[in-house]
Amino acid sequence: MKYILLMTGKKVGVESYLAWSQKDRNAHMAVLRRIAKELTASGEFVATQGLAGPQEAKVVLGEKGGMPVTDGVFPESKEFLLGYWIVDVATPERACAIAGRISAAPGPGGMPTNVPIEVRGFASYPEPES
Repeated sequence: MKYILLMTGKKVGVESYLAWSQKDRNAHMAVLRRIAKELTASGEFVATQGLAGPQEAKVVLGEKGGMPVTDGVFPESKEFLLGYWIVDVATPERACAIAGRISAAPGPGGMPTNVPIEVRGFASYPEPES
């Protein structure tokens, strides 16, 4: 079963991350790379990607005259999507265990960041009859 692990954060959290020492950022990313490598080896890894900041985001609401109608950026958001991981695992519990490892990646001084991660299964729909 495929799950998406959605990492969310707040502006203040991103600003504090940018203020981390290079050593702390390197340690954090090393743990995330190790998790991805382990998940690849076990066949559970599908994809991961960080996202650009919310200042670059736009909400699209249909189209008008063949052009998308956008609702600008939304920096007033209290929380926003930082990135995601997609895993293909046997159980929801395994997806949550992976999310816990990612959330516990170290921050400054090696303390866990405990970034919130929403775990959601991919919807499945029956194949249409011919």
